[in-house]
Amino acid sequence: MTPQLQQAIKLLQLSTLDLQQEIQDALENNPMLELVEDDAQRNGASDSEHENSPEEEFSAQLELSMSSSDTSRSENGPVELEKTEQIPDNLPVDTDWDDIYQSSSGSSSFNTDDDENMLETRNAAVETLYDQLTWQLDLTPFSDIDKAIAYAIVEAIDENGYLTVSPEEIAETAQRSNPDYTLELDEVIAVLHRIQQFDPPGVGAQTLQECLLIQLQQLPANTPWRNEARLIIKDHINLLGSKDFNQLMKLCKLKEDELKEIINLIKQLSPHPGQSVSSSRTEYVIPDVIVTKKSGRWHVELNPDVAPRLRINSGYASLVRRADNSTDNSFLKDHLQEARWFIKSLQSRNETLLKVATRIVEFQQGFFEYGEEAMKPLVLHEIAERVEMHESTISRVTSNKYMHTPRGIFELKYFFSSHVSTDSGGECSSTAIRAFIKKLVSTENPKKPLSDNKIAELLKEQQIQVARRTIAKYREAMSIPPSNERKQLI
Repeated sequence: MTPQLQQAIKLLQLSTLDLQQEIQDALENNPMLELVEDDAQRNGASDSEHENSPEEEFSAQLELSMSSSDTSRSENGPVELEKTEQIPDNLPVDTDWDDIYQSSSGSSSFNTDDDENMLETRNAAVETLYDQLTWQLDLTPFSDIDKAIAYAIVEAIDENGYLTVSPEEIAETAQRSNPDYTLELDEVIAVLHRIQQFDPPGVGAQTLQECLLIQLQQLPANTPWRNEARLIIKDHINLLGSKDFNQLMKLCKLKEDELKEIINLIKQLSPHPGQSVSSSRTEYVIPDVIVTKKSGRWHVELNPDVAPRLRINSGYASLVRRADNSTDNSFLKDHLQEARWFIKSLQSRNETLLKVATRIVEFQQGFFEYGEEAMKPLVLHEIAERVEMHESTISRVTSNKYMHTPRGIFELKYFFSSHVSTDSGGECSSTAIRAFIKKLVSTENPKKPLSDNKIAELLKEQQIQVARRTIAKYREAMSIPPSNERKQLI
């Protein structure tokens, strides 16, 4: 495998963010590469400069000539690809340095405040639950021994806000750290109770039951149904978990509407109080491909903001001498060739990504028109045949690449799914089946939620043969609880 092919494959499988970093590294390490900053600069370039560097930019757009009302035509609809200029093997050379290079004393200006703010924001430390608890701990008046106990407790609280060790273990640890002091278990429990009053409410509990009770205790005394909720959590939490509402109403002597109010209050509590303090940065998805519908036709194009546009620096390229074997000239030649390879690899990546995305939109036009229930089963081999590439190439192209559509942003792999046979002899996409399940669950009677068997029967009525265990697998994949856990009061 040649270095050029290795580089092309590497760029092909990079995500958007990784590609941007790769381009930035190439710009920093190769003086022959140049960034095309804006349209005004490109439009202001001379004709001769454009002739000397035809690889100034790469842009391509595929147009799907598909009518929204003709799905049979969509699979074989014409595809138009704007031709891109070929990069010449040789660039003009044999130009003296003095003819090109001109010294200038101009100074660049930039907004220092904006740069500092950007750097400050980018590198700002994310506050963790531990940070928040220790900050409150330092503001709370504790004796030296109590502060040592408090720190031991805080360090034993996990990211969900639960205490992971028993008070007895904390007492033993604190006693070893303070051998001259006789530590009682009651002291540890007293410090623990003070920490359980910290924010977020419910922190420091050892069980879910204790966590919910702490949160209820911190509510105002006049909160409606507070006492009844505490009774249910304290004495009947198992019945609440199994949603045995009839038994709850019988034991607590409550009417249905009263129990509903109590459950609504309990739903406002957090089972994982520590998660309210974010400990991770938000990651944003940048789409590689944009799909839009104009005049009844679907258009597929690369996101112009994904990667900067590159070209060969004509000034440095003109300094290369064909017959010169000096060290400086060899340095320029090597970097010029590397720059050509890099730009060609970017072009190849963009062309391949655009072809694959176009064929996906062609094949899944039903999804773009009608939604998930119209998704067709699709495997890598089918797209590989259409674009005349190997399946491994399609796999690389669709990994960590995203498509912006009128229905949202989806990873390219989302459009590939296995098939399930139907009674009519056809095939149905597993994605479409998931959509059917989600739709059925969303419209079910909350008092009598649909079982997996019932969902399988309803799909069979639509001539879709799906086993109960398959329904369970798809339901769990969508984080939909089983029917007994979905049951609720109206």
